[in-house]
Amino acid sequence: MPRTITTDDTRQQYDVHGEGGGIGEYLLHRAKPHLPPWLAGAGAGLASLPAHYFWSGEPGVTAGLTLASVALTGLTWWAGKSTTQQRRLHSAVTVAAASTWFTAAAIAGPGAGPLGELYFIGAPALALSWNIRQILRKNVEGLAAGADGGFLEKVGLAKTQVIRTEVGPNKAAFDLQLPRGELTSTDVSKNLERIAGALDVPKTAVRMTEDPESASRVTLTVVPLDLLKNTVPCPGPSHPGGSIADPVHVGIYEDGTPAVIYFPGDPKAGRNAAHFLVMGMTGSGKSEGGLTALAEVVTRRDVIVWASDPAKAEQTLGPLLPAIDWAALDMPSTKAMIEALKAAIPVRTAWLAKYGYKQWEPACAETQADGSPGMPYLIGWFEEAAKAIREIDDDVFTGISQEARSAGVSLVISMQRASGNQVSTDTRASLGSSWVHGVRSEGDARFALDDEVLDAGAAPHVWKDKKPGYSYLVANGVNDALWATPLRDYLTGVDYLNWAVINFADIRASIDPTTAGVAARTVDRAFTARTRYPIPGTTDQPETTMLNGYGPDEDEENGYYPDEDDYDMRPPYGADQDDDYEEGEFIDAEQELPQVEQVVQLAARPPADEPRPKISTADARAAMEEVLEEFEEEGRDVVGPADFMAYCDRYGRGRSWVSGQVAQFVLAGRLAETSEVGRYRIVPYEVAA
Repeated sequence: MPRTITTDDTRQQYDVHGEGGGIGEYLLHRAKPHLPPWLAGAGAGLASLPAHYFWSGEPGVTAGLTLASVALTGLTWWAGKSTTQQRRLHSAVTVAAASTWFTAAAIAGPGAGPLGELYFIGAPALALSWNIRQILRKNVEGLAAGADGGFLEKVGLAKTQVIRTEVGPNKAAFDLQLPRGELTSTDVSKNLERIAGALDVPKTAVRMTEDPESASRVTLTVVPLDLLKNTVPCPGPSHPGGSIADPVHVGIYEDGTPAVIYFPGDPKAGRNAAHFLVMGMTGSGKSEGGLTALAEVVTRRDVIVWASDPAKAEQTLGPLLPAIDWAALDMPSTKAMIEALKAAIPVRTAWLAKYGYKQWEPACAETQADGSPGMPYLIGWFEEAAKAIREIDDDVFTGISQEARSAGVSLVISMQRASGNQVSTDTRASLGSSWVHGVRSEGDARFALDDEVLDAGAAPHVWKDKKPGYSYLVANGVNDALWATPLRDYLTGVDYLNWAVINFADIRASIDPTTAGVAARTVDRAFTARTRYPIPGTTDQPETTMLNGYGPDEDEENGYYPDEDDYDMRPPYGADQDDDYEEGEFIDAEQELPQVEQVVQLAARPPADEPRPKISTADARAAMEEVLEEFEEEGRDVVGPADFMAYCDRYGRGRSWVSGQVAQFVLAGRLAETSEVGRYRIVPYEVAA
């Protein structure tokens, strides 16, 4: 256990017999620390008597004593160079005065001339000067400054006092009282590198924490050995089957304390919901840290994940894809996911208000009092977000980061460098929490870490890509004193990720009707036909989810798509549209055809010359307007040419003409393009006008 030295310990050291023994014993104990100067003075006076008796009148002895006096004075000055200037000068003057008097007394006699008076005046004066110095060193407000005053003076912290010391096996903490009006915490932060050099430890081993109650006090922490140099395997889920409101363990600090992050807020703890900026250069272990956090998330019962990685696709998220509700692995689906998130925020917020929740809490994921299904927490995780920002807009995440917390949504943006060219300052300011791995320069570190954290000793630019997994965590719910403390992310192998996906499949939440409904109405098949990856060992091919009804008030008959026959049966979003089947591949051409046993008439063939209904162009356009109004009345939000072709008997035109009319609707503002080609969002008349 660390040992703390306080002022009470110092008082006890000099008051051992304060509660027992007589007065004489007490006075003797109190006088002991001050006796050495007096004993030295008395010894010099007594020694002068035999010296004068044996050495008086000896010229050689006189010369020897003079040289010895000079030599002792010089040796004292040289030996005192490692102490304070005041102590060095005081020691040299004392030795010079004592040795000079002793030489004169040995030659002429202690009582010759003024030597007697000088002894009885000078010896007590010198002894008292050392007693006074010793008393001033025993400062009742703290420890003696003499032990480390020289060191602090060397590193630019002269007059600083150590008022408390805490020493552990690999950690030492010092509470420093700075000279009021002369030094501030800024002076200490500027000298951290000098302190590290004086102690012969890495720069990241020395950190400073300000005292929130006093600007003249700081805590200096020194960790001489790097205990994070060995990788730390993930110990397993911290709260298996628990709530996402429980802390998510992502690594371990250098003193063995688990490093945790929080996603939802907690009003009792005074903690807001968190958005995260995850940053680190290539090779810093940023993506591995993200997998560690997501591996924890997928073991919880009341959270769903929408994850995007348009740059590396399945390379990073691959093992966790079966546990992710929506994986956007290309730019079109990433754009759709962002649009769905924007649209989901007001709808989810309205749901929370309807059931009396000021913010998301675990009870939101349970069945509500009226029997309605609950709403799990939603995490939007965007790996390699710089690509999405570059191809869409640098403000693409600003609205989400500013509004999503109140809707039970956390946004995570992961990128290599969050510079002003990559992400807007408004987005960066709204993210709030940072998880920073090794970066190339201190300027890069300032994009994610506040100046206060860097001044306290955080230095991710020292690691660069040389120490993968090393990181700093500045987040809601994390103690401020740990913001500048290095941690190392847990290492999660593929086998562990597969284990988490498989073993917690039964407890993971499904998407709620509220969020699913707004996503379907906003981006249509980009969501409804999203690829769903199977649990390992169940099937070899990904599945696509095709939902018929969304929202608490919709059913199979009045859903977004009333029946599968009414659905535009194009290939799923982003799927290959080529037919892999080759005609005749599995047919034996020599085999005889079976005899006809029964003839079934499926439908009457229409006459070859049956004409298509003839209506004017104006009537056809009016019919298109009527169909569009019917779609609005049915509650549809997204349509395409295939939907209009189902009503071709009204306007007697071909698909190319219908597509042209849809384009006219877009130009007129009645339809708006979505992220999926060939699908358009209906714009109400009053908005289009």
